[in-house]
Amino acid sequence: MEILEGFATWLIYSVLSVPQGPFGESAVFFVADVIKVTLLLAVVVFAVGIARTFVTPQKVKKWLGGKREGVGNLLAALLGVPTPFCSCSAVPLFIGFVEAGVPLGVTFSFLIASPLINEIAVAMLWGMFGWHIALLYIVTGLAIATVAGIVIGRLGLEGEVERIRAAKGKQARSRKMDWNARVEFALAESKSITLRVLPYLVLGIGIGALIHGYAPADFLANVAGKGNILAVPIAVLIGIPLYSNAAGMVPIMGVLVSKGMAMGTALAFMMSVIGLSLPEMIILRRVIKPKLIAVFALVLFIAFVITGYLFNAILG
Repeated sequence: MEILEGFATWLIYSVLSVPQGPFGESAVFFVADVIKVTLLLAVVVFAVGIARTFVTPQKVKKWLGGKREGVGNLLAALLGVPTPFCSCSAVPLFIGFVEAGVPLGVTFSFLIASPLINEIAVAMLWGMFGWHIALLYIVTGLAIATVAGIVIGRLGLEGEVERIRAAKGKQARSRKMDWNARVEFALAESKSITLRVLPYLVLGIGIGALIHGYAPADFLANVAGKGNILAVPIAVLIGIPLYSNAAGMVPIMGVLVSKGMAMGTALAFMMSVIGLSLPEMIILRRVIKPKLIAVFALVLFIAFVITGYLFNAILG
């Protein structure tokens, strides 16, 4: 990664003749991170694209139906990692799983894991913080999704699901694919997803670059640094009303950490934005009654706060 930083420094200061100072530092940060994260994102999305050729919605429903508590929750969380999910697909997925006989708690494990642990978040965390942070994030996200699903499943809230039936139609049959077809699909996925999230990635890194060059480090360290015991729950509460995806949030998280915010606090903030956003809860209201939404939000709030404190304790 030093090569990219060297290239960015050469481009900004030697080729473009940008003067030394906050703007120059922001520009170097922006160029280096855009190149680094975009390349890594394309590679990881390609790998996940290969995995997706083996994981179809029909197979997911078949695998999750009738599974025991715990086993089913963990399997649902694992299946959520390579499965595309966003707020716009929450309603049909939720209805489809419930109607297929998937237990409510298992459905929520999938619902939590799919946006929280995805190839974009993993690739960007790996690129900005290293593989060990990305791996720790994956393990933590799986634990949150599994335990939260078990807790929700044991509360007996099946009656809090709205009686809405999905429109019936012909389901696409999964066709057999040879490896040439799988690679072709993965390449198309990599190109499509990378280009689709690129504007968010550039915007997020741009905001991060401005914070990197101009934000006072002392302010962030005092308000959300390691010395403030309430920093984690405050960060989670601030993140809930916001809406973004990992492409926009990870760069901002990276700069907040570099400016003095504790890693766990920044991670809890990011999790609340991409995994517990107010817009997502508004969309889910179409199929979930307010009581269940409140339980869902409370369980995730507690989980994210605990995760933030845990990361701070482990990483120092």
